[in-house]
Amino acid sequence: MDSSISGSAAHGAHGAGVALYRVMVRIRAFENAAETASQGGVSAYGQQAAGAAKVRGPLHLSTGQEAVPAGVCAHLRAADYLTSTHRGHGHTLAKGADLARMMCELFGKATGFNGGKGGSMHIADFSVGMLGANGVVAAGLPIAVGAAHAQKLLNKADDITVCFFGDGAINRGPFLEALNWARVYELPVLFVCEDNRWSATTASGPMTAGEGASVRAESLGIASTQVDGNDVFAVHAAAAKLVAQVRSGGGPRLLHALTYRVKGHVSVDVAAYRDPAELAAALETDPIARARAYLLSAGVAASALDAIENAARDEVDTALAIADAAPWPEPAAAFTDVQTVGEGQWR
Repeated sequence: MDSSISGSAAHGAHGAGVALYRVMVRIRAFENAAETASQGGVSAYGQQAAGAAKVRGPLHLSTGQEAVPAGVCAHLRAADYLTSTHRGHGHTLAKGADLARMMCELFGKATGFNGGKGGSMHIADFSVGMLGANGVVAAGLPIAVGAAHAQKLLNKADDITVCFFGDGAINRGPFLEALNWARVYELPVLFVCEDNRWSATTASGPMTAGEGASVRAESLGIASTQVDGNDVFAVHAAAAKLVAQVRSGGGPRLLHALTYRVKGHVSVDVAAYRDPAELAAALETDPIARARAYLLSAGVAASALDAIENAARDEVDTALAIADAAPWPEPAAAFTDVQTVGEGQWR
């Protein structure tokens, strides 16, 4: 396993740093707005659903993890594929999906990416290669491997697939199956473990044998790199190296990004099971605050960063208005996008 990469040796030019900062603050602004819009949207954790909620059903936030999708997706092209998790808003935005259309999807509107049928956990945008979020833990892993195998069979030059998954996924069967298949067939796939320390409402550490994703990948012959997932510059540098190796035919690689899930499992989960001191310590390493501090020290004007943050909030406010005014799906839409397996009539 490569030694952990620190941001001190990974900071790029100001322009690249500002671009990464812009991606992160757009993700954070989207997540904050979606969280507010979802309050009362589901009966869970002792709360009852309320009619005023704009976003219904479970909403899984990636607040605090913005550096990972920003740093990785900066190296991807539209033709590259990406699979996500149930916590995939940040991945989708970083891959280039339209923010307003994604908000429409969360609102369940006809103008959303999936016509309002996918919602937060199953959002997809094939136009930018985002093959979908997934409500089943670890389900994106075999999908990514299938996509990468298709790229190889179709001789898609140096196109690659990136697969995001959480630390909880490494304890499920699809993790082993997917990594094994990718290694056997030397597929162009980059596995990215967002190790946010929590699997739903259970701390991942006590229920994970060994040293986690990196070591398990290397046991299958897949080179891995561990990185500080709250340092966007370190993630960017590590991803640049791994993406280049995958593109050049080097086979699968794994990036193990150590980050932290600031919010509860879903937006209405106050995470009372978590030690408040643990959360307080994690907030001290907030990826956006760290990136802002570095950029300021490197000479970027505070007013420029403030403008980026204000623009992100304005964009999200516009998206909220668009989603609120967008039409609901027609009832007949319930009968479209339904798969038939050709076995005749239902019995």
